[in-house]
Order: sequence, then C-alpha cells, then structure tokens
Amino acid sequence: MDQVAFGVLGPVTAERAGLPLALKGPRHRAVLARLLVARRRVVPVARLVADLWEEPPPTAVGAIRTFVGDLRRALEPGRPPRTPARLLATDGPGYALRAEEVDAWRFETAVGTAAHAEPERAARLLGEALELWRGPAYAEFADEQWCGGERGRLAELRLRAVEQRAEALLAADRAAEAVPDLDAHLTGHPWREEAWRLLALALYRTGRQGDALAVLRRARATLTGRLGVDPGRALRRLEADVLAQDPGLDAPAAREAGAARVWSRAAEAYDRNVAAGARVRLESTVGLLRTLAVTGSGGLAAALEHRLAAITAAEESGDPELTARVIGAYDVPAIWPRSDDETAAARIVGAAERALVRLPATPAQDAARCRLLATIALESRGTGSGRAVAAAAEAEHLARRLDDPALLAFALNGVFMQSCTRTGLAPRRDAVGTELVALAARHGLVTYEVLGHLIRTQARAALSDFTTADAHAGAADRLADRHELPLVRVFTQGYRALRLAATGETEYGRGGTGAADAAYREVGRLLDGPGMPGVRDGLLPLALLCLRLAGRPYGIREAVDPAADWGPYLPWVRPALALAAADETAARDALRGLPEPPADLVQEALWCAVAAVALDLGDRPALRRCLAALRPATGQLAGAGSGLLTAGPVDGWLAAMEEALG
Repeated sequence: MDQVAFGVLGPVTAERAGLPLALKGPRHRAVLARLLVARRRVVPVARLVADLWEEPPPTAVGAIRTFVGDLRRALEPGRPPRTPARLLATDGPGYALRAEEVDAWRFETAVGTAAHAEPERAARLLGEALELWRGPAYAEFADEQWCGGERGRLAELRLRAVEQRAEALLAADRAAEAVPDLDAHLTGHPWREEAWRLLALALYRTGRQGDALAVLRRARATLTGRLGVDPGRALRRLEADVLAQDPGLDAPAAREAGAARVWSRAAEAYDRNVAAGARVRLESTVGLLRTLAVTGSGGLAAALEHRLAAITAAEESGDPELTARVIGAYDVPAIWPRSDDETAAARIVGAAERALVRLPATPAQDAARCRLLATIALESRGTGSGRAVAAAAEAEHLARRLDDPALLAFALNGVFMQSCTRTGLAPRRDAVGTELVALAARHGLVTYEVLGHLIRTQARAALSDFTTADAHAGAADRLADRHELPLVRVFTQGYRALRLAATGETEYGRGGTGAADAAYREVGRLLDGPGMPGVRDGLLPLALLCLRLAGRPYGIREAVDPAADWGPYLPWVRPALALAAADETAARDALRGLPEPPADLVQEALWCAVAAVALDLGDRPALRRCLAALRPATGQLAGAGSGLLTAGPVDGWLAAMEEALG
C-alpha cells in the first residue's frame, strides 16, 4: 500500500497516492497535528488531553482513544483486525505517529542540502522547497500553545530560505530574478536586514544604482521608524560601497574576468623571464599542480598525470636534491586511503625511495627526507605495507624534531593514511584529526585544517558521536566555501548520507522512505568527474549494500545487487553474489579463498558483507575469521570510519556470529 503523505505547511492534510484521506472532525485533526509536531516521538495520552482541552471533560481519555481509532482506520484501512497499527502506534503511555513523508521535513532537508550546493542547484532546490508552502504552518492551530514553537521555527526557516534563494541567485549571476521575490518578502517582513541588503545588491548588479541607494534609505527609515534602531554594519557598509562603486560588489563573473586578466598577464611574464629549460620551472609546476589538485572538475586527475611527468623529468636531471624537492612539494592533503592509480603511486614511491638513498646524509636535508618519507606513507595507502607504517612514523619524528608546522601537518597526513592496519582504529585517527585541526588553525594551513575536520567527521561517526561529527562537517564546508575547495563537498555530503543511513535522521529532521538511498545516489553523482576513482569505483553499490544489511545480518541474499559494478570490492562481495545466485557451493569456495580486505576505511564493512554470507551458510571457519577481524571495533559502527557508509553497529554483528558459533 502507498505510504501516507502528511502536509503541515498550511492546513494539516493527509493523502495517499495523491488522494486526500477523510480525517473527520477538528479534534481528529488536532490529534494528528499534535502527533506530527512530536516528530515520531511518543506523546502520552495525558499530554494529548491537556493540549486538546482547556478544561478536560471526564470522558477525555476515552475520546482520545476514539479519535485515534478513527484516525487509524483512515490511515491504514487495510490493516487486519487485532493487528498492531504500524503508522499510528501505541507506545507505552501514549501514541506515536511513525510518519515518513511530511512536507515540512522535506522542506527542511531541501534547505539543508541547498546550504552546501553550488548556486544554480541551491536556487532550484530552495525554489522547489518554498513551493511546498500552502499557507502558514499548522494553519488551523495558530492559537494553540502546543503548536506555537513549531510554527515559529518553521516560519523563521521559511524566511531564511527566501533569503538563501536570493543569495544563490546572486551567486549564479541571476540578480534580476531575485528582485521581485525580495520586494514581496520585505513587504511582509520589513525588519529583515539581510533581505534589505540582498535587494539593494541585486538592484546594483542589474545596473540600478539609484534604486539600490533608495532601497537602503528606505531600510534606514523603516528600521529607525518602526524599531527605533539604526541599520547594522552590513547595510551601512553596503551603502558606502554602492556610493563608491566598489568592484567587490560586481557579479562573480565580472570578478572572475578580472582574475583571468591577472592570471594571463602573470603567465606571459613568467614565460618571458624564466628560461624554458630552467629547473625552477619544475618546482613551479609542482606548486601549480598542488592548486590544480583541489579545484575539482577533473583538476585532480590532471594534477596526478602531470605530477608523474615532473618527477620523471627531475630524476632525469640527475640531481637528487631537485628530485626530492619536486616529489616533496606536492603536499596535497589526502583523506581516502585507497589510491586513485596504484601503478602511478608505486612509481612515485619508487622515485621517493631512490631519492632517499641518493640524498646527502646531512642535517640540511632532514626536511627533504621528511617529505620523502611522508610521500611514501601517503602513496602506499591501503597496501598494509610495513615499510609505509615505518616511513610515516619516521616522518612524524623528523617533523616534530624540526618544529616545522607545515612539515608536521604533511607527516600527520601520512600517519593518518597508515592508521587503517586493522579494524577499530577510529580513536587513533580522531587523535590525529584533533592535532591537525589545532595545528593548521594556529598556523594558517587551510587545506590541512579542512583535512583535520574531515578526519574527525569520519572518526566521530565511527564512534556514533554524530553531534561532534556534524560540527566538523559543517566547519569543513565553511572553509571549503571560503577557499574554493569543491572536492570537500563529496565527503561532507557522503557523511550526511551515512548519518541518514545510521540514524534515519538528518540535521534538520527525519528522512523519508528511501531518503538514504537517494542521498547515496546523489553522492554517486558528485563523484562523477572529479578524478577520484579510488573513492568512486564500487562505492555506491557497497554503500547501498551496507544500507540494506544494517541491522539485518541474515539478509544478504536480498541485499546484494548482482548487476552492480563492484569495482575493487568484488572479491569480498563475490561470496554474496554466489549466494544470491543460489550457488552455495561457489559461495563456500569463495569464502575459503578470500584474501584480507585492504588496509583502508571500509574494511569493517567488507568483513560484515563476508560475515553475512558466513551466517547464512553457517560456515564456522569463516565466522571465526570475521569475528576475530571485527572484535577490535567493538562499540563502533561498522565502516562508518569511512565517513561515507556503514553496515550498522559492530556489536550486533559480533552477537549474531557468537550466537551462530554457540
């Protein structure tokens, strides 16, 4: 049966398949609205009575039960007699409405997503979200105290959404489209200073400088006359900037054109003045590649390709110090411990090892030696190499002794990459992230500050501390927006999909049915193009498999998708694929020949996929192997250290395996 969709952004409604449900009288609607305000939490009968009547009659409790019974018949007409209600459930001392589809929740989710989207998409999302409003929230209950707080919260969120959409339109160079909505918005809400600022800026960008100044003067008169306050600093500064025709007020495209001129002239000067064969060109190239690697839109793939060419050219020069500088200068923070190109990574590690051997053994070269060791640790990600672990430790030791913050940040990145040697190491990674955030913030190392926040997002998710993880994901997004680091969005949006999968909630409320699935597919879309095959390949199918497996250790046959491209994860999914094809012999054979998962952030999730097959088959050797591998992660969420996916609490998997083993 189709699920029931509830509407509260206007009069309270309930419908199925687009057809309204008969909710009977005002008290029935009030009970429904009160349960919707509770957002799936239990509302005791005594609370319902107190909220619905100023002076409850003696029959109030019986009346509530009657209302609930009528609502249940409307919401679940096909429910067999004497079976528990699924949607409007009795729970302890009261009732809970287990709603999935509520227009207010959809609105909140869209606003939250838009806050982290590029301008064009943000404007579209916010426009669609605002169209959900049919009137004031919980319109017929405007005078009810139990509804006041929720009505006020949603109303404020709507006002902010109007302004966020205008800001997105401005950022997308669509200033003229923002003017009419802002004008109407201010008619009803003249105290909104941010709306006045956006309207004046939109008018200025459409060539209406006089109108912009008139709006700012009207804002001053309104605020002074109605509220007795002067305009805030943002409005005062905008007025001064408009009068001065400050170039900073121009649309982003105009500013970018100015930046393009500066870039072009600087590049021409460089070509004229730096000899074509000069070695400094190699080092300058690596500096350019560092910037290119974090720009998105294929920049990372291009940077990796040209980086290898630069290293090869440096080695051909026969100068080990130049080679060390070229290799070590590429200190681009890395968050995912699986290589995008294992062949290229192996070549870089080989070049670094050769440079280490040839580098003069003098204290003056300790910094270069540290960078080479950190490079080895980073480029050996996911290999489980003892040499890489040792290189990370030695690089960290050298960096601390040299007391160089940038060097220590680079070395700590190597330590992080080598902190996946077994399951359950989220606390260790959290400590690395904590130090990176503090170190980078203190010394202005922005990209490493972002890295630290992303590491802590991953680690705290693994430890089920979503409040802290939310804070670090938000901090990473703010830094990324300020410093134009678009690749960060892949990981923060991936974290939010994980959060939804693990809790059924976003930062803004409950997610509807299939919301986590949709969130993961959006992450998959974000991964198309940035040049991160080490993250992208096989991730979406694995995330969806984990989503279906979480809390259902025995559901592997239905959960695995035989048609998916499993990429590098295929060996650990192959037993499940055989089981789904009803070939238990092949599944057992695949379990017996299974290699250890890579030393990366999804190894716990892969062990869970294997454990699900072993549980289904009752394969005791495989169960003992999975049990031993997952036990160090007791108390954590399986795979959530990836910051992208989870197969649910490790403890549940351990309990299922221990029970099966007797």
